[in-house]
Amino acid sequence: MSVPLSPVLLESRVIAVLRAADASFLRPAAEMLAEEGVRSFEVTLTTAGGVDAIADLAGSLGPDAEVGAGTVLTVEDLEAVLAAGARYVVTPHTDPGLIRAAVRRGVPIVPGGLTPTELRTGWAAGASAVKLFPASAVGPRYVKDLHGPFPGMPVIPSGGVDRASAGEWIRVGCPAVSLGGPLLGDALAGGDLGELRLRAREVVKGVAEAAAEVSGG
Repeated sequence: MSVPLSPVLLESRVIAVLRAADASFLRPAAEMLAEEGVRSFEVTLTTAGGVDAIADLAGSLGPDAEVGAGTVLTVEDLEAVLAAGARYVVTPHTDPGLIRAAVRRGVPIVPGGLTPTELRTGWAAGASAVKLFPASAVGPRYVKDLHGPFPGMPVIPSGGVDRASAGEWIRVGCPAVSLGGPLLGDALAGGDLGELRLRAREVVKGVAEAAAEVSGG
């Protein structure tokens, strides 16, 4: 049985993927994003000092935000990020054993896949949702096609989701979208946080409008 996605993510519908050469830039960027309504943060383990960065953000962003871990490849990675305070985990691949390990620990997990077989395998193993990666290879219509045979499978696109198209993924039934570079830009390399604020507003507005259309609001 899967662990549900958090209300924080289901309300905000945007995951900010934080991947940086220098983890010191993560907190200012995350705090800015949180002010604009992006409240779910995936710190990738390809970030130098990623586990420590998870602990830092988990302790600083407060209860209205959640910090997760990305690029989790092994059970050892899983244990390390949970000890640091990660509230969900994301993988770039489909590993049923790792999914079951997360479920046993009561943590949401979103494994990556591209083909129907990979995505369904992750969902059947107990994933909270599946990550369509790289989403740029297929586009939003692919999710509609997947929901033909797999109507109950939540799909979160990642890899190539841009600001302009974020809402389209919500319109085809995705519970959330995952954005890295198109949202963060150069903010994780010491770039302009004012520009980051504007990008965040664009994404949040587009996703909120799409969600309202889907719900009929």
